[in-house]
Amino acid sequence: MIRWSQTLLNTLREAPQDAEIVSHKLMIRAGMMRKLGGGLYTYLPLGMRALRKIEAIVREEMDRAGAQETLFPILQPAELWKQTGRWESMGPGMFRVRDRKEAWYVLAPTAEEAFTALAKSEISSYRQLPRTIYQMQDKFRDEIRPRFGLIRGKEFIMKDAYSFDADDAGADKSYRAMYEAYVRIFRRVGLAAKPVEADTGDIGGNFSHEFMVFAASGEDGILDCPACGYAANQERAERQTAPVPYRAEAGAAEPVATPGQHTCEEVARFLGRPLDQIVKSLVLLVGGKPVMALVPGDRELSETKLRRLFGGAKVEEADPETVARLAGPVGSIGPVGLDLPLYADRALEGAADMVVGANKESFHLIHVSLARDAKVTAYEDLATVRAGDLCPKCGKPLEIRRGTEVGQCFKLGTKYSAAMGATYLDEQGTAKPLVMGCYGIGVSRTLQAIVEQSNDEHGIIWPAAVAPCQVALLILDTDVPEVVAQAEALGAELERLGIDVFVDDRAERPGVKFKDADLIGLPIRVVAGAKGLAKGGFEIRRRTERDSAIVPPAEAAQAIAGMLN
Repeated sequence: MIRWSQTLLNTLREAPQDAEIVSHKLMIRAGMMRKLGGGLYTYLPLGMRALRKIEAIVREEMDRAGAQETLFPILQPAELWKQTGRWESMGPGMFRVRDRKEAWYVLAPTAEEAFTALAKSEISSYRQLPRTIYQMQDKFRDEIRPRFGLIRGKEFIMKDAYSFDADDAGADKSYRAMYEAYVRIFRRVGLAAKPVEADTGDIGGNFSHEFMVFAASGEDGILDCPACGYAANQERAERQTAPVPYRAEAGAAEPVATPGQHTCEEVARFLGRPLDQIVKSLVLLVGGKPVMALVPGDRELSETKLRRLFGGAKVEEADPETVARLAGPVGSIGPVGLDLPLYADRALEGAADMVVGANKESFHLIHVSLARDAKVTAYEDLATVRAGDLCPKCGKPLEIRRGTEVGQCFKLGTKYSAAMGATYLDEQGTAKPLVMGCYGIGVSRTLQAIVEQSNDEHGIIWPAAVAPCQVALLILDTDVPEVVAQAEALGAELERLGIDVFVDDRAERPGVKFKDADLIGLPIRVVAGAKGLAKGGFEIRRRTERDSAIVPPAEAAQAIAGMLN
């Protein structure tokens, strides 16, 4: 049994001002953690117990899926990261340090380089494949704005796993094994986490799923189809494209003066046109080379989709000087007469009678037909999807929901193995790059995500599998020996049944104990008091219920075990 009188635990009636979301507030108020600095948190004893239970579930499912645990240094040589180019591309978000010999190191934000280096040294033959290895380790990222407690911190605990296969078919099998393990993990910890299609971001690769926990405080927009279950991160989501309705040509392209009108909204109002009749034209550098992207004026360009179109090349907005040199003044550019690769959203295919920038200050062109007046290189899915767009799978309207990522699976291919020379010899003795997958779970983030999803106005509601303890045993009359003896006997019997018990043995008023029990949120509350025992036993109730039942002492342990099961 764990006793409050022996535990480093102080509950708070009010949350600190910098706690913005409910889970952050409750974790602080319930004494699960404390802030050490911006984006840095200390886990206190009850928080640690919940964290360790999550880690145990993750380990069990990783082992069950055939993965083997390892442990890598957090401090890693810069040379590894320079081999893959991420020493430069990770930018200021990566902590870099130098030792006394002026050698550079990284406080690892992720672990692709280290795992690939290990595979390079240990795997040499197809007979050693497939292999999946993982670790549970701290990671560091220099977030611009750490916020929401454990949801976005500078230091966090991650389970990262990597699979190594001989070919794509094997990599697909490894990916599926990890995907299914993740489904089991999140179900076991009590999270409703939905897998959604996602962009691969800085990690790279050609396919990815994020496991998202829906919550109003979520950082990411998720397009969700309630009809068929399709879901994707807003950056990655696709839609059934509805072409803009302006299909009939209305004469030759004609310049019109638009003094002081630079945005699509301003031009639409000035000309009295619908916003989707305006073409939004953007000059971007893709892999350092300029291109123009075109989307309807009421849409936003998805740079993620443009990056995917170019095989993951870096995409960045061109500066105003570059735009002026290539196309004209910002706010007045368009595709007509340009010698630039033009990529247009599919909604613009066949569009006529459109309005575009004239590449001349304060002028636009009306009656533009893209097929007639511009040299479009390709029509692709380039626009960000929004609520009401049609699902690419079933055609029903999509909804947008907020979500927080707790895990992600990536199909990396040979991006890292090729860069670092991690090869194996096939049956013919030919050296080939290992085909990799990457699988991460934010363990500390999962801890807080559980609280974000499972709470009420009184406090946390812990799922039994990950609760710091399963039973809160409140001794109301600590000065009555018979009450204390009965409570101690029940606690001992519960422990013999493998049930964790947290005993509130403080000399506090009953109301204080009840409020703290609800705030901390253990699954079962048991009240041992002189009045209750005089009525026939212990008062027992689930955290999710408001009414208690009186259970005789001889039956209490089995009743509690039954409630937990």
